[in-house]
Amino acid sequence: MRRVCLTLPTDRACSETIRAVAEEAAYGARRFGVEVHLLVLDSAEAPVLAGHRTTVAGLPAAPGVVVHHLDETEQRAFLREVIATSGVAAPERVLDLLLPSRVSYGACTDRAFLIAEALGCASVHRRDSDSRYQHHAPSGNPDDGGPVFPLHHELTSLGRLPADVAGLVSRSRLDPACADRPVAMVGGSFVGEMSVDVEEIRRLDPAVYEDIIGLSVPDGYPEIWRRNLIAESFRGAGTTPFTRDLSTLTSVSPTRVDMCNIAFTSEVYGRVPLPPATDTIGSDYFLIHLVHDARLPGVLHNRHIVNFHTNERRSDAGFLAYHRRLAKFFLSTPYFNGVYDRMAAAGAELLDADGRVRAAVVAGFVRDSTLLDPVENVERLDVLDRSYRKLGGRYAGAADVLAAERERLLDAARADMEEFALLIDAWGPLTRSTKSVKGITW
Repeated sequence: MRRVCLTLPTDRACSETIRAVAEEAAYGARRFGVEVHLLVLDSAEAPVLAGHRTTVAGLPAAPGVVVHHLDETEQRAFLREVIATSGVAAPERVLDLLLPSRVSYGACTDRAFLIAEALGCASVHRRDSDSRYQHHAPSGNPDDGGPVFPLHHELTSLGRLPADVAGLVSRSRLDPACADRPVAMVGGSFVGEMSVDVEEIRRLDPAVYEDIIGLSVPDGYPEIWRRNLIAESFRGAGTTPFTRDLSTLTSVSPTRVDMCNIAFTSEVYGRVPLPPATDTIGSDYFLIHLVHDARLPGVLHNRHIVNFHTNERRSDAGFLAYHRRLAKFFLSTPYFNGVYDRMAAAGAELLDADGRVRAAVVAGFVRDSTLLDPVENVERLDVLDRSYRKLGGRYAGAADVLAAERERLLDAARADMEEFALLIDAWGPLTRSTKSVKGITW
């Protein structure tokens, strides 16, 4: 029986989301006859973790669903065994990259990838704890509505050849030159609140908002395109609710999907991990770009997930933490854009003769990106400093914090890319060693 991993990484209270994702897992097993491994990777504090354990214990049994709820101690034990078996150099450094003490959006998903490999899963399907499902009522009566599960499109198409998928999607816009490669990624976006919490900045000062969000736009775009990109950035699919399925077999644009609503085959994440950068928003989107640039087929669908912002980031401590992560995102952008440009130029040459991603080539692009002149990032911090001080209030306080950490942030952005290259180099031995891990009983 085909096994798949539906994963929910979390470091916050999200019992309602756990129950909802469990319902999606049951739907996938029932509708598609697969074995769904529901994997909750829990980095929450002890009281929240205890509540999650109660929630997981109370989930109704569902045929074909196997639930794994791992705290960081259990995750660390698994990683230590995998790393030791792999024989990679600097094992403690690799462990710290995969399970850092600070927030890492990429590392938490990398752990899911390795566990999925150990469990023999063919794909990983990721959801986020600050999101929920849309509901649809075909009868027009809201009481008749059921949740709209992205897993439907993911299990319909993922891993299948385009010829077998063409009749199952609404339309096909795939280049015929890509027709001999299986669907590597299926994704949708989100509706609701912005994926990056900057709406308050736009309300306070639209001009400052453009200056800040403009830092995420690659150089070289004509001004009219640049302004459109700024206007559309981090807004996902907007606010239009789901009414009917629309799916497209295509080379999926990275701007059209979100990591809260994504699935990859093991042929992708088994070759290249996500960047393990800490305290960096958006550091987990790398594989979306890799799939697109390598011209691997994908399916884009409209079963968008509902995004919402938690109250924690409204607190003073949460506000500062969030804007550190946002600053790190802007500092990482020139490095990643350099890598994306080279991957796009390489195109299908990113694949070997068997259609598999050439990890060593990707690692080389990432390593070369560290040669970027740091002056560009100095200017980016200057833009943030001027903008935040103009906004005043808590933003001026954030500017003081970023100014005090200026050199550390600049050094960290470069070091993040060096560490990503190191992890790509280690990834092959790590994924192979998962097959030797015995006695997985979680």
